[in-house]
Amino acid sequence: MKICIFCGANSSADPQVEILAKDLMSEFSSKNIELVYGGAAIGVMGTLATNLMVKGGRVTGIIPQHLMKKEVAHGGLTELIVTKDMHERKQLMYKLSDAFLIFPGGMGTLDELFEIVTWKQLGLHNKPIAIYNINGYFDHLLKFLDHCVAQGLIVQKHREIIYSSDNWNDIYAFLSQES
Repeated sequence: MKICIFCGANSSADPQVEILAKDLMSEFSSKNIELVYGGAAIGVMGTLATNLMVKGGRVTGIIPQHLMKKEVAHGGLTELIVTKDMHERKQLMYKLSDAFLIFPGGMGTLDELFEIVTWKQLGLHNKPIAIYNINGYFDHLLKFLDHCVAQGLIVQKHREIIYSSDNWNDIYAFLSQES
């Protein structure tokens, strides 16, 4: 299985994010799950990739040319693919992945989350999407989405595209049955 993780190029102020990122890569290694991610050596992205590589796992990084220096491309990956722009990056991440996991991150992570959800809503794919809601990081976003449903602007079945849990075992069970 190849899981794409959308996450930040910055580090989180919550130390639990890094701890769980490292723990998750142990799980990826033991289950022979390949990581597909944004290609950076810094922030949450770097923590995930480096920890899986150390454990002998496979990691594919995909980074647009203009971010090679800003996000500091990871030099020790199984494969690093450089794209012409962000759109090509997201399309390739989608194409290479069986499922999507959203880790705490910033604007880019939210952009990636909503684009992949929109593609599923439009019927362009049927791959599972889960949020790893570490220490309630996404609670406000999830409540806002529920508010959008209550206001009639998001259909409930589209809201249900996004699975959320703070427990990796629950997320893994969801991703495994859906992919």
